[in-house]
Order: sequence, then C-alpha cells, then structure tokens
Amino acid sequence: MTNGRIRITLDESEMPTHWYNIVADLPTPPPPPLHPGTHQPVGPDDLAPLFPPELIAQEVTAERYVEIPEPVRDVYRQYRPSPLVRARRWEQRLGTSARIYYKYEGVSPAGSHKTNTSVPQVYYNAINGVTRLTTETGAGQWGTALAYACALFGVECEVWQVGASYDTKPQRRTLIEVFGGKVHRSPSTLTGFGKGFDAGHPGSLGIAITEAVELAAQDEATKYALGSVLNHVLLHQSVIGQEAVLQLAKAGESGADHVIGCAGGGSNFAGLAFPFLRERLEGRQAPRITAVEPASCPTLTRGEYRYDFGDTGGMTPLMKMHTLGHDFVPSPIHAGGLRYHAMAPLVSHVVEEGMIDAVALHQSECFETATEFARTEGIVPAPESSHALAQVRRTALAAAEAGEEPVIVVGLSGHGLLELGAYDSFLHGRLGDDPLSDEDLASSLAAVPRIG
Repeated sequence: MTNGRIRITLDESEMPTHWYNIVADLPTPPPPPLHPGTHQPVGPDDLAPLFPPELIAQEVTAERYVEIPEPVRDVYRQYRPSPLVRARRWEQRLGTSARIYYKYEGVSPAGSHKTNTSVPQVYYNAINGVTRLTTETGAGQWGTALAYACALFGVECEVWQVGASYDTKPQRRTLIEVFGGKVHRSPSTLTGFGKGFDAGHPGSLGIAITEAVELAAQDEATKYALGSVLNHVLLHQSVIGQEAVLQLAKAGESGADHVIGCAGGGSNFAGLAFPFLRERLEGRQAPRITAVEPASCPTLTRGEYRYDFGDTGGMTPLMKMHTLGHDFVPSPIHAGGLRYHAMAPLVSHVVEEGMIDAVALHQSECFETATEFARTEGIVPAPESSHALAQVRRTALAAAEAGEEPVIVVGLSGHGLLELGAYDSFLHGRLGDDPLSDEDLASSLAAVPRIG
C-alpha cells in the first residue's frame, strides 16, 4: 500500500501474448460494413488502398485470439502491464463501502491508451513498405500516440486535428510535433474537402477523417490510420481488459460487479469492457457494464442504430452503428476524444443486444468528479475519463445508501496534464453544459442514408 492506495501489478511474463476478439463469442454476428457506392459488403480489395493486409485480416477475422507480434510486445514492455489501483482515499471521501479499482493507461509514452493500437498499426504498415501515415485526432491523444509509434518505425506522420481542439489545446499539438508528427488544423485548405468550409469552422472528427483519407488515397506509399471505431483497433485495446481481469483476481476479488468506461469512438471502452464481457458470457463473472458518453454528443443514448458513414465526406464504408448523423458537428466540449458522431459498430452491436448499458452525463458534473478524484488519488484525469469517473461516483454513492459493497472497475484512459486549460475554465466558472437539442439531432439525422 502506498499513500492509501493498493497497486496491483503483473510480472512481464503475465502480459497478454494475444489480443482478444469479442466477435468469436457473440451469439449474433455483427452486420458487415458496406461499400459506399454499391451498398454491398466490403471485401479486402475495397480496404487495400487504406490499410495493410494484416490489419484488413484483423478487421474481418472471427478468430478468438490474434497473436501479438514480438516487435509490438517489445514496445508494450515500455509501459505494460499498466497498473490497476484500488482508490482507497477516494472511497473514504465518498463514504462508500464499494471497492473501486481504476485501470490506469496514463503511464504510456503518449499518456493514454492510444499507444496500444498505434504501435501495431505502424508496425504492420512499416513491414509493408509504407512510408507515410495520415490520420485525424480530436483532443490530440491519438495524434500523439501515432506520431510516437511512427518515430519508432521510421514512418512519416501527418495529422489533421479538429479545429476546436487545435485552437484550445496547443500543448497537444506541440507534443505531436515533439514526436515528429506534422499537424494541420481541420478543416484545412490542403484538401479538396476541407476547402469547402469557412475559415474558423470548429471542425469535427468526421471532417478530419475525410481529409486524412483523401490525402492517403492519392499516394501509393501512404496509408491511413484510425485511432478508434474499427474492429482491429478495438482488438488491439483488449490488452487493457485482459490485464485487468487477471489483476482483479490477484487482488483477491472474485470478480467485478460494475465495469465502467468512457465512450467516444469506443476503443478505450471496448478494450476494458470486452474481456469482462467474455467473463460474463462464460459464466465466471456477472458484471454490469456501462458506457458513459457526453450529453452534448449522446451517440448511444440518443443516436439511431443504422448504416452511416464513418466520415463527413462519405469516403469510408457504411457501418451499422449508433449515429447522430455524419454531418453532425458536436459542441466544442473539452472532452475532445468523445466528440465523434458515431460509435464503434461492435460496441453498438452489443448495446443493441442488451449486453451493455449506456448513460450520458454533462461535463460540469464530470469535471467536479475529476477534481475530487485528483485531490484524493493524486492523478489529474483526462476530460474523457472524467465521464467514467462521474458514473463511478454515482454508483458508489448509491451503494452506500443501499448498504451494498460492490466491486467497481473503471477505465482511466489517460492523464489530463495537458488539459489544464479546461480545468481552469471549470474552476473559475467558465465551463458550461451544452446539451444536444431535439431540433439539431433531427436535422443531423436527416442526412443519414436509408439502407435496408
């Protein structure tokens, strides 16, 4: 025990050697992605202009486990296994009998969970001769992680950062540049699609994706890398939950009663939740699993489950997912990583199947919880993670009222040391809530294609 906390570690020999694929255990297979032009299921040739063959294979595989290449595991060893920590001081502050454990991904070189997928993505591209990768980033964590991985494997990195984050998070942009990445504000004048927007437009992840895809499609030596949403990205993140399941057992717990994570595109949430869902499907544990999203971008709680584009320009395959509409431009909340118009198809599928719950919270409550967490546990959470912590707080206080002693596992996807401007706004009363109106939602959904 250190400073009131119990830190559960693993030996290097206990690191996962394989990624876990939830598709193999689902009672009903998820709907396939469709070609944007023909509306027929996409094949490997349709994805080849954007991704190397290994990632395409992982995108469509039904294998339960996929081996992690040794060069990738070697980089993982820099920061994995990440710690699972018992939040004893926070429990005492809350006056709860719940036992709260957080899985902390802020120990990675990029300061978030994103390195878990940036490293394999760059590795597979590098061994196939790719010399440049393009991508988008919201808050900046994904752009940072990809730039770091590109530096390791000698690949150029070009990032389109959502305009609202580019303007308000200059330190994120600088960190990407420290790792060797080139950053553009999105919408930009470097792409045909970007030129269609007014100067100063706040941007969106959907717009930035289109810009990055447009550039990648013009050069055979360039590919595109996505930091969330797709199956292979969720697959790579499964190291989080696999470690947490083992660590929880080493802590002497028989299992989790609640597993809670923030959800934007879905990769961080799935990385923690899917291995616990595996445990539930196999009858070893019975956790209630909850995805937490912002009230200003309520994809799972208010979006529609239907086929839509993953980008604003309609260049990506159509995917069956919860969506607010590919034209949706979210409010510029501080949790930039949660400002995506849709949710990962696999996460959307398990929500539709009733396996996972979803809630939407306002950012003021989330920042209030985050500051409380920082003052007890000594970690400033990323604004994204604050959403998960706020739901943990609700759950723990309800347990105290009911006299229950649940085990709660929460994903702390990264630190907020580069988000102090957001905390300054909260502490000085300049941070407001901006819920999505019914009128704006209806307008955005009107542009979603009618398929099937």
